[in-house]
Amino acid sequence: MNPEQFVNALKEHGIELSTYQQEQFSKYFKLLVEWNEKINLTAITEKEEVYLKHFYDCITAAFYFDLDKELQICDVGAGAGFPSIPLKICFPQLNVTIVDSLKKRIGFLNHLASQLELTNVAFYHDRAENFGKNSEFRETFDVVTARAVARMSVLSELCLPLVKKNGVFIAMKGSQAEEELNNGKHAIELLGGETNAVHTFKLPQEDSERSIVIIDKKRKTPKKYPRKAGLPNKEPIE
Repeated sequence: MNPEQFVNALKEHGIELSTYQQEQFSKYFKLLVEWNEKINLTAITEKEEVYLKHFYDCITAAFYFDLDKELQICDVGAGAGFPSIPLKICFPQLNVTIVDSLKKRIGFLNHLASQLELTNVAFYHDRAENFGKNSEFRETFDVVTARAVARMSVLSELCLPLVKKNGVFIAMKGSQAEEELNNGKHAIELLGGETNAVHTFKLPQEDSERSIVIIDKKRKTPKKYPRKAGLPNKEPIE
């Protein structure tokens, strides 16, 4: 997917990019490739692949949930800024908080944000488990997103504690979504969530399966969650 096809594909979903926004994506691509030589940000570096498998893929969340308003969004384990930075470029009014456990990635994101002239973005070097315990952030976000971080039973424990009551958790998944959702059912419920919808589709051009899982936060998360760092992954809620 070249930049022109990218712009047209988004337009089909009602997202029209200005020349300035297109330039931001172009800069994003260049910085991603440049920094990827110093720190491991992505295995995908070919321009057409980055536009399809990173930029377009990230924005698909907005096809199924209205992000075109002023929302507080937290992106857990965003790595090189996915999905929240492509979404922020498309919807500049979003307030974005990213938490990532690797300091070098946070360094990249700070540089990226200043080069792209993004405002209302904040980056925290922390484990999601610790971040979710912090009363300043716990249950304060309208939307929490995660893409390619962990399976649903683990991810729910990292993300749902950050979602405010009546907010949503959006998990971006590949072809294993239904299976993961079945295995994570108990965890989702225990942490105060309820599955609202699973939207499954194929990425254009290469036809690989993707799913956007939308979970509503119905009740407050019990105080004991998230458990201490590393435990959710080692001993997922069954």
